[in-house]
Order: sequence, then C-alpha cells, then structure tokens
Amino acid sequence: MSPDDLSAIHADHDGHEEDELYDGADEDAYEGATDDPYGDEAETRPGRAAGGGLVERTFAALPPAHGRGFAQTWWGLAWLKALEDTALDNQQLKKGRKQAREGAVGAVSVRPGRITAVVRGRDRTPYRSDVLLRELTPGEWDRFLDMVADRAGHIAALLDRDMPPHLVEDAAAAGVELLPGIGDLEPECGCEAWDHCPHTAALCYQLARLLDQDPFVLLLLRGRGERELLDDLQARSAVRAAAHAPQRASSAPAPRTVPAREVFAEALAVAPLPAPPPPVAEPGRPPRLRGEEAPADPPAGGAPVPDAEALEFLAADAAVRARHLLTQACAPGHADAPAPVELTVWQDAVRLAASAPGPRVMARLAAGCGRDGADLDRAVRAWEYGGRDALAVLDERWTPDAEALARAGAQLARAWEDEAGRPRLRAEGNRWTAHDGRAQLRYGRDGRWWPYREEGGRWYPAGPAATDPATALAGALRGD
Repeated sequence: MSPDDLSAIHADHDGHEEDELYDGADEDAYEGATDDPYGDEAETRPGRAAGGGLVERTFAALPPAHGRGFAQTWWGLAWLKALEDTALDNQQLKKGRKQAREGAVGAVSVRPGRITAVVRGRDRTPYRSDVLLRELTPGEWDRFLDMVADRAGHIAALLDRDMPPHLVEDAAAAGVELLPGIGDLEPECGCEAWDHCPHTAALCYQLARLLDQDPFVLLLLRGRGERELLDDLQARSAVRAAAHAPQRASSAPAPRTVPAREVFAEALAVAPLPAPPPPVAEPGRPPRLRGEEAPADPPAGGAPVPDAEALEFLAADAAVRARHLLTQACAPGHADAPAPVELTVWQDAVRLAASAPGPRVMARLAAGCGRDGADLDRAVRAWEYGGRDALAVLDERWTPDAEALARAGAQLARAWEDEAGRPRLRAEGNRWTAHDGRAQLRYGRDGRWWPYREEGGRWYPAGPAATDPATALAGALRGD
C-alpha cells in the first residue's frame, strides 16, 4: 500500500467519529463529575495522550444487552478474559454482568490509560467508576508503528475496524503487548472497593461491546488516537516509498516495444475463439429404461441383469452435474478458480442419497458402502446441514487443544447467567454431551460447533454449525 493510497483511505474515513482534541481544559472539573449517564448527549472532556496532547472519545450509553454476549470478536473476548483473570471475586463479576445487561452503565469516556463512566448500583446510587490500563511508551509506539507501516495488510485491517490475530502476534514479536493480560486492568471506583466491584466490572463488560465495533478504542486506551496514529503511519509509509523509489527506477528493465504492424499481423493470423455455448435452462431427461422388473436372483450361469431403476437415477444425476459444470465453465473468471476437491466414495454415495432416490436405490447405495440404512439416513441429514464438513463431524473423533475448549466453556458460561439453569455437559474429545442425554455438541476442525440430538438411541444432526457453542446448544435443545 503506497502513501497516496493510505492518504486517500484516510480521507475516506474522515466521516467516522473523530477523536476530540483539546489544548488544556480544567481536568479537575471532570474528576468530580457525576452527570446523569442516561442523558440525551454525553459530554466530552480532556484526557492525556502520549506526547502531551489531549485526546478523548465519549460514547453514549449503550442499550441493555439482554440475551446476547458482550463480545463477539476475538479481541473483545480477550479483553473480558483479562478482566475475569484479574478479578478475585467471581460473584462481583456476575453482579457486574447483570448491571451491564440492565443498562446501568452511562456514557463511557475513553482516553489514554483510562476509561470512565457513571454506573448506577442496584439501589440506583450513581458511582464514578474508572479502569486504568498502562499506556505504551514512545519506544513501544515506534516499534509498533514501524511494524504496521511495513505491512500494508495490517493498515487495511485497522481501517476496516478489524484486528486480525497476526497483527497482535507481530506486535508481540516487536515487544509490544496490545491486549491486556492478568492484572493489567486496574479498578478505581467511588464505592471505595479495593478490587473489581460490580461497577468497574459492568464498565469493562460494556467496553467490550465498544471494542467489538472499533479496535481503535483499544489503541486510544494505549495512548494514541485514530487520527494521530493514521497520520504517523502515512508519514512512515511515505519515507519508505521515497527510500525505495530510486532503487526501483534504476533496477527496472527497459520496456520492450513491439511494432504495430507485427501486432496486427499476429491478430489476423490467429482465428478468433468461438462464442460460448448458450446456457442450458434445465438438465436433460434420462431415457426410460424400466420395463419388466428384474429378477431378484439372476439365473445360474447367466449374465447379471442390469438394474434399470438405478441406471435411470444415475443418468438423471449425470445430467444435473453436467449442467452445473457447463454453467461454471461459462462463468467469468472460471479459468482462475481452483479445481474442485474430488469426493470420496462414501461422500459421493451420501450426495446421491440426499437427492431422495427410491428405497431400492437407497438400499444399493448403503450396501455398496458397507453401511446400513440408518447410517445412510444420518449421513444424509448431516450432508443437508453442511456438506462434507458436516459429514466429517458425524464420524470423526479427535481432541481439540485446551485453549479452544476453555474458550468454549467461557462462552457457554456467559450465555447462561443463572448457573442453576445452565445445561451440564460432559466433554469427551470433540464431543460434549448433556448430562440428561438430550443433546450433544460436536467440535469440527474448522472451529465450528455442530448440534446433535438423541433419537432412538443414536445421535442425529440437529441443525447447521455455529461458531458460538451456546448458539449450537440452543439449536440442539430447541423443541424440548
């Protein structure tokens, strides 16, 4: 990405909410503020940014968060994990989640090193609550910005309000920790609690929703506002472009010229490509092969009798696939598309069975794969929910890494505030089964959770996959 590109993109983002800049307002007035957090308009007051400037963003109070998690992005979840690892009393966190869900957190002010809001307790008493996070040093900012300026993908991700994991990993490799860890979120509250209280916990849960929408909130908390950061990146990119421009100019080969008469002569010598075939409205109809029913057992010593019903079914399937391949071949960009992955015998049998052939063909498909009819029925249901990925989860057993399991457990805990009503699950590898035997979750290698229900002593797919295990579990329990 060139400096000109970055400048243009930066100009396009001027419509976003801008950082408020100040030149020295009275900060003492802000320290004692207890304005109504539910007012129509949140006030903006100064905070200190790296380098002595003053920058702050204030977000109006968010609506209640009934029936949803506070964070959906991985960096928002990392923020909440830092809170939950830091707090000593989980009951205080539980109360804070409840207050945040009920809309007790007023307008949230974010400035370098500090977030602030007025949080109303259960008795409606307002408390000023702050959470502090260490600002990055000037040296850390230099290393971070140099790393981002060298990678155009990181700049594009930030401008898209995204924070991919490899950006945070590259920052850590440069010695810069962007996301907070254990003990990094330091609470201060007017209720005079010495640890995280329900008010500071509610503030942190509410901030996770803001981080989901805009990772620049985290960077401001670490010490730099969005405009200052993008201006710095633009300047660093311009320096790098200028440094490499002379070298590219000197090393670039001279362009090769071709006389016009050669071009025209070559064009006349090559025949034009034929026009593509017209689109096919529908697959062709297979021939009618069935006459008399074939005997169950062919005569001894005689040639096997062809199964006319199976041949008609395969001919119809071949027509459907041929039309699909022809449509793809005539589509723009087909030459650059990757080749499709070939199906295994079992996958192709399930695909055929999913088109609902007659019972005789179904029986032959099951026998040809060494499976019974119930196995094929379960596989067809899985295929209809998710194709080959769902089919792999149907049979595969493996052990996910501990981090994925811990993240899933935390997501399930947050989805059910009432511990008494939370389903109890027993984990065995990638399969989590409810203690009452009604439902099961299966974790796929693509990071998604698949719901299953018990039917007649066997587990059957119960819906499409979800990245959130709580959503998948709700699908498995639906209808109870």
